[in-house]
Amino acid sequence: MLDFKGMYEAQKAFRNRIDYKGSDRFEKLILALQVELGECANELPESFKFWAHKENNLETALVEYVDGLSFILDLGIEIAFDDFEMIYVFTSGDEKRNIESQFINLFSLVLNFKKYKNEFTFIELISEFMVLGGLIGFSLEQIEEAYYQKNAVNHSRQNEGY
Repeated sequence: MLDFKGMYEAQKAFRNRIDYKGSDRFEKLILALQVELGECANELPESFKFWAHKENNLETALVEYVDGLSFILDLGIEIAFDDFEMIYVFTSGDEKRNIESQFINLFSLVLNFKKYKNEFTFIELISEFMVLGGLIGFSLEQIEEAYYQKNAVNHSRQNEGY
């Protein structure tokens, strides 16, 4: 099981470090999540680029995936989410789903969350995001480890004036 509470607290610490209080924060986070979803998909050309002969880059896809997770956690902070036991975590892909349909589903869920901004739509978004990780082939351990590594990189970038 993922330590969502630990990652959530790490994200809060990073968020507090950034200390951006603009009224457009929520909108910027939604767009950032959509961008990261697209960047993750772009690292998985075998799943949708039928016109190209490129191989998936799982290492870079994982980095983009955890960037997306960071923004989802930040969106949870926006709505003061704190019921981590309600998050449904799937560790393997569902045979009825495929990666491309899951990306499309997530883009829709991001817009649904933007519209309603509530705990239910947040749980649905983060749960389905975890399904995507399973469909790609990431283990929960890989996701958690990559999240904390990227969080450390983000802090380091702030130290350097990023």
